[in-house]
Order: sequence, then C-alpha cells, then structure tokens
Amino acid sequence: MMNRLDLLFQKKESNILSIFTTAGYPKLNDTLPVVKALQEAGVDFIEIGIPFSDPLADGPVIQDSSTVAIENGMTLKLLLSQMEDIRKEVSLPILLMGYINPVLQYGIENFAKKCSETGVDGIIIPDLPMREYLEDYKQIFDQYNLKNIFLVTPQTSEERIRFIDEHSNGFIYLVSSSSTTGKKAGIDGAEEYLSRIQKMNLKSPTIVGFNISNKESFLKATKYASGAIIGSAFVRAITNQADVVSAAKNFVHTIR
Repeated sequence: MMNRLDLLFQKKESNILSIFTTAGYPKLNDTLPVVKALQEAGVDFIEIGIPFSDPLADGPVIQDSSTVAIENGMTLKLLLSQMEDIRKEVSLPILLMGYINPVLQYGIENFAKKCSETGVDGIIIPDLPMREYLEDYKQIFDQYNLKNIFLVTPQTSEERIRFIDEHSNGFIYLVSSSSTTGKKAGIDGAEEYLSRIQKMNLKSPTIVGFNISNKESFLKATKYASGAIIGSAFVRAITNQADVVSAAKNFVHTIR
C-alpha cells in the first residue's frame, strides 16, 4: 500500500497545512477527538507528539503540554493502543514526533510494526543521528513503510542538506530558526535561509516548522516550501478549553 504522505505530496504541492498536537493533552483521551476535528477542519496531515520528560527541541508551551500529558498517564504504549482503531475514522497522513529514548525502550522493531498496524505513516525523532538511522534502523522502517523525517536548521551546511535529501523518503523538515519551538512569533529573518534552500531544487518536498503561529506566518513560510507545521500556537489554542473539538476547528479556520 502506498504511504499516505506520498499520496498527499503527489496530490498537493503547495499550501500544505500540518498541525502538531501533544498526545494525551489537554486530557488523556483527547488525542483522537482532536485528530478527527483537525481532519474535519481541513488540515493536510497531523503530527502527534509523544510526551517526553526532556524534550530538547520544544519550547515552553509544548514542554508544559508534555508534562501535563505525562501526569495524565500518557505513554508511547498507551498512545499506540489508543490509535488501534484510528484508521476507521481518519484518512489523513499521521506522523509521530518524539525522542529516541521511549522508542528504544519500546523496542525499535516492535515500534515500527505497531506503527504500521495502527496506520502511522512516518516519524520525526530529532535526536536520532542520521548515520545511526541509516546503519541500524532504516531497513526496519522501510520494511514497515514508515517514513523517517529529518530536520534541517539555518546552520545546516549545503553538503549535509544534499545528503539528507538523498536519503529522505518523505519530506525535509525545515526548522525556521535556531531557537526551540514557539519561542518567537513569526519567521521574520528566516526568508534568506528558506530562499537559499528553495533554490537548491531538492528532490524532497520541504515543510517549515517552528514559530509558525498564524495565517500570516503560514503564508510567508509556504512561499518558500510545500507547506508548514503549526505546533505551539495550536497547543495554546486548546489549553483550558471546555470543548477541545470546537477549539481545534476554530484554530484551523483562522489559518485558512
């Protein structure tokens, strides 16, 4: 079966909107209702964050949501069991974003197999070194039709970007700035870097993340890439909301 991410990029080359939501947040059983609401609101693909106690790339908003989710009882094992029937109702590409420790504890092969069974299309593991992935894990991920997404930052050399492009089979995640997620509003100052990558004519689609928070920054980012991911602003929008489904939909409607 063709990976849903491949199908998305075949069908749509620009203006792709992805939303990041933390699993088990605001409440333990909110993940699936939020994902369904995002699909209904017209999002193109969804990233579900696996809560972790030391999320290096995440800013305070996502860190706090991770802490709450862990206190709620969310674990990688529980998330994957919650997702067992998700494909009965959700057809969008779904990616899991997390850190390597919980995945190693779960077992790489078990994790890849379970992702395949639950309909996860790809994973983003910011602290998984590329060489390690290529030598130890790529074969397993390929076997289970699981895309592994690499991150590029403004500091990444052209040589390394080309190397990442050569080995990417989903999209390349362009981190808009050197800060953590949600640290600043908008992507002012990132245009030169995004334009430079755009001119490299990479074979892989590119999606911009970090500090995309509203329609303005979304439209700015998508001038240089196939799409953009919104995380902290969305997590903030569903925080302390009695009706997370309506809050999720309302947020997406402010973007498009």
